[in-house]
Amino acid sequence: MINACPHCKSTLKLGEAQQAKLRAALAALEPGKKLTIKCPACQKPILLDANGPAATPGAGPAKPAIAPPGPPDLAWLKEGKLQDDDKAEDIPMALLLFPEGQQQELVSDAIEAVGYQVIRAKSVPEAKERMRFTNFACIILHSRFDGPSLEKSEFHNYIREMTMIRRRYLFYIIIGPEFNTLYNLQALAYSANLVVNEKDLLHLGIALRKSIPLYEELFGAYMEELTSAGRS
Repeated sequence: MINACPHCKSTLKLGEAQQAKLRAALAALEPGKKLTIKCPACQKPILLDANGPAATPGAGPAKPAIAPPGPPDLAWLKEGKLQDDDKAEDIPMALLLFPEGQQQELVSDAIEAVGYQVIRAKSVPEAKERMRFTNFACIILHSRFDGPSLEKSEFHNYIREMTMIRRRYLFYIIIGPEFNTLYNLQALAYSANLVVNEKDLLHLGIALRKSIPLYEELFGAYMEELTSAGRS
C-alpha cells in the first residue's frame, strides 16, 4: 500500500474504507495493467500496480533518504583541552636565559618569529631543572646572566661539559657585548653555534635565518642517521 506521493512526498491520508476500496481495485487489476489515482496535494497522477507504486513516466528513481551527520563530540570542550594537543609537541622549544628588560623582549620576539616556543628561565637552577624534563632545541644565554664574565658562568660551563649525545641537538646562542655577530670562529671558541653582539639585537631575526639553515645543512643529515641508528 502506498503511504506518500512520489512527486511531492506528501503523506496520503486514506481512511479504512478508502484503503479497502483501493486494495480491492488493485486485486482486480489484470496483469500488466495499472491503476491511476491523483495526489490530493499536488494533483499529479500516481500509478499503482498489484505490488504497489509503479514507476511514473518522467520521474527518476526514488532517492534513498540520507541521514545527516550527527553533531560533533564536544567532550574536549567541556574538559578544556584540545583533541590535537599532541601537535604542540612538534613545536621546537627554546630556553632563554637573559636579564629582564627591553632587550629580553627583542630576543624573545626574534626567537619566536623563526618558529620556537620560548621558555624564560629566571635562574640557573631553574634552567637546569627545565632541561631535565624538556628537550630544548635552542638555548639562548646572555654572557652576563649569572656572572661577571662568560668564563665564570655556571650555566655556560654546564653546556660545555654536556655529553655530546645531548649537546649535538642544541642550537646554542650566546649574546653579549664582547662578541662579533655571526663570527663563526668566535662561536667555535666558546662552544656555541652562534654569537651575537648586543648592539645587533634589532637584526637578530636575520642572523637566525642565516645561521639556522646553515646549521641544519651541516648537521641535519648526520643527526638523522644517528636517530635512525638509535643513538639519539
